[in-house]
Formats: sequence, C-alpha cells, structure tokens
Amino acid sequence: MKVVINDCYGGFSVSKEVYEAMGKEWDGFGYDFDDNRTDAELIAAIEKIGCKQASGSCANLTIVDIPDNATDWEITQYDGAEEVVCVVNGKLIHL
Repeated sequence: MKVVINDCYGGFSVSKEVYEAMGKEWDGFGYDFDDNRTDAELIAAIEKIGCKQASGSCANLTIVDIPDNATDWEITQYDGAEEVVCVVNGKLIHL
C-alpha cells in the first residue's frame, strides 16, 4: 500500500496543481487530504505531476510503500516532519 507523507519540517500540504489534476476546487491551503493519505486518486495525481510539484508551500512530499506483510502502521511526526512506522513480523520498522 502507498501512503503520502511530508518528509521535512513544516507540515503536510499539497499544491494547487494536485487539486487541478484531481479536478477539485483549490481550497487555498492544500490541507484537504491530510486525513486520507492512502487515497488512490491523490497518489495517482502526485505520481503524475511529481512529488516536488505536488508539495505545498512548506512541504516536501514523498510516497512511501508499506510492505504487504505489515500488520499495522501509522504516520508519526515531529514539527511537521513525518515518517511511517509499521509492524512487520512483530518488529517496528521506520520508513
């Protein structure tokens, strides 16, 4: 499974170009997708235009692949910089 995260300090946001690629109205900030980072349409739009172009004003987006054998996962963050932590074979893995 793919998930979109922000890998720099500042916080998650997407650019106006992502909204346009998805045929959605720009909200002025790019925060609409903060709660649904695995949305297939969002990921496809980001892959189409590229992570750099898709990143919001204080973001550096990246797409992370969660292993198929992960039994659980979550996005953790410190000052807006995020990572994915998942459980694989009973061990915590940081992606």
